[in-house]
Amino acid sequence: MAPGSRRGGARLLPLLLPLLLPLLLLPAAGGGCAAEGGPLEPFDALYASGVEAYYGGDFAGAARCLERALRSRRELRAARLRCRRLCRAQVRLEEPGPGAGGDLRFFGSVLRRAECVRRCEEPRLGAVSRHRAAEEVRADFQRRVPYSYLQRAYIQLNKLEEAANAAHTFFMANPEHMEIQQDLENYKTMSGKATLIDQEARQHMEDYSAGVRHYDREEYELAIELLERALQGYYSEDEDCQLMCEGPQRFEEHEHLDYKAGLYEAIADHYLQVLACKHDCVRELATRSGRISPIENFLPLHYDYLQFAYYRVGDYVKALECAKSYLLFHPDDEDVLENAGYYEGLLEGTVDPATIKPRKEARALLRRHKLESHLLRVAAAGLGFAYTEPNYWNRYGARQDEHSVPSSISNEPEDGPRLSLTKKPMPKPDRELKEGGPLLYSDVKFVYNSQQLNGTQRVLLDNVISEEQCRELHRVASGIMLAGDGYRGKTSPHTPNERFEGATVLKALKYGYEGRVPLKSARLFYDISEKARRIVQSYFQLNSTLYFSYTHLVCRTALSGQQERRNDLSHPIHADNCLLDPEANECWKEPPAYTFRDYSALLYMNADFEGGEFIFTEMDAKTVTASIKPKCGRMISFSSGGENPHGVKAVTKGQRCAVALWFTLDPLYRELERIQADEVIAMLDQEHLGPSEMNINPKDEL
Repeated sequence: MAPGSRRGGARLLPLLLPLLLPLLLLPAAGGGCAAEGGPLEPFDALYASGVEAYYGGDFAGAARCLERALRSRRELRAARLRCRRLCRAQVRLEEPGPGAGGDLRFFGSVLRRAECVRRCEEPRLGAVSRHRAAEEVRADFQRRVPYSYLQRAYIQLNKLEEAANAAHTFFMANPEHMEIQQDLENYKTMSGKATLIDQEARQHMEDYSAGVRHYDREEYELAIELLERALQGYYSEDEDCQLMCEGPQRFEEHEHLDYKAGLYEAIADHYLQVLACKHDCVRELATRSGRISPIENFLPLHYDYLQFAYYRVGDYVKALECAKSYLLFHPDDEDVLENAGYYEGLLEGTVDPATIKPRKEARALLRRHKLESHLLRVAAAGLGFAYTEPNYWNRYGARQDEHSVPSSISNEPEDGPRLSLTKKPMPKPDRELKEGGPLLYSDVKFVYNSQQLNGTQRVLLDNVISEEQCRELHRVASGIMLAGDGYRGKTSPHTPNERFEGATVLKALKYGYEGRVPLKSARLFYDISEKARRIVQSYFQLNSTLYFSYTHLVCRTALSGQQERRNDLSHPIHADNCLLDPEANECWKEPPAYTFRDYSALLYMNADFEGGEFIFTEMDAKTVTASIKPKCGRMISFSSGGENPHGVKAVTKGQRCAVALWFTLDPLYRELERIQADEVIAMLDQEHLGPSEMNINPKDEL
């Protein structure tokens, strides 16, 4: 699809252009990326220097500053953890005493701990205010954007191994960037490097994933070693997460300068922010880099895998211990209850099963988690603190992660244990999927349905518009399209080898009303997009109105002198309402994806170019299931979810133009520009300046 699938998603912006302006407005780091020495330099200032050096063509300076920015951020976190851990041990918070002044002992210990932390941090960090990065910069680091600059800088310096590792690190948090995946394959070929390093890997997740892989291969001893190490790493990271929550918090419901709360209300406000942060460490430690949604049931799954793996290697004591640990989180799980009973039977006569307890670290974490939850609910009821308790241990959520029961388990005897983790069914759509409805217009020609296109909810049509209408649309495009991708004037992120130009319906009508293009031609854009909407709604037999989510006329032009040995795509493989993650075989329906989009369509205007085929793929973003050559009047339409990954092959010669349309069934997400365009059309009709050639029923848009 056209670049609109990422409109407004600043943290998914291109590899080379993420939020440059805010970075350049940051304070300089001592006049640039100067020599190291003295207090730790702020990572945001180093980042700004690196970006500035990159755009100035100083790739060595860019790499140096960006590496230092990444290192500075890691050192900042390490220093804060070290000092908070040290001061927690050195200065214990004392119990308040009775009577007047009884709270002095407690608050005195609070003041001493605060002084301890400051005294510990300042020699290395300097003033606290130096390390308060803007939210946009923190978001860039969360999405690993500095690594996208690094990989480009290193390729300019011919440092292929460093470029490959930087690209891999970026890709692990941004799997929807298929261009990076192509770069990675090139790096592997050029450098001969088969194993890449994720420089921001979270070790407990790496160990967990490796343990599950060994489990699936029935290598149970290796699985046990890695899953046990993953648990140790998890609890260590949990302690760090708790400590990091003791930093500054944002008072979302108060303007700080006007804040006039009393002593205990102010303390409660801040502590509740800290407490909510600590309570959410369960989610934080279960969430992959760059994702928002956690792996469901993450911590309990460690014990679930381990109870069965220990059974397989004959260690029934550990099997029972892990089964009981799992049951702390899910006491009603029938499969694991049955397993625990089976293990007790195996131990009968050798060990008293009652002496085998759940692991103490699991008991401690769950006890703390329940107390945190209780305090947050009390605050929500009594202090008006906005809080809703998530289900942190959900076993049967809609999302399936990467794990399923190994086939060997089905060969267990009837009285043997079973792994409670079963393959979850894919979520059912909230509506019945249909297709094959009437095309409404006699000149529209059916070409292929979903089955013929090897997918779900797909249709290919011809003659949706005529040759003359194609030519007239192209004239409109030439008159009003802006340089850049047409989305608020930003340059396209997808390839440096093509120029993107585009125009919206409202801009076309505005230019028509001002006389800068023929009004009849501008109105044609509006009318044919409405015609496409009605066809899509009818063909897929939707029982509710389909609304415009975004409409865009876009042209991609091959740049001369940049097409030799080209191996990128004009638009990388993606889905329109979720974040495609080929490695996990998942599509994450979460922001910044446009989760409200339900159907998509592309209406082509010409065929006189080379390349530019539209392709569907499997979830792996590699296996092509259908390829469509654009031509005037041809329209491809499909549902917008992960069932339809798609992209555009490189345009290697000429210009490819199309009307890109995204639709939603939710009226709350109607395209605002479309509503304004409807008002312009109504005004024109009232003035008798441009009656519709297609007799559009306005009720279809309401």
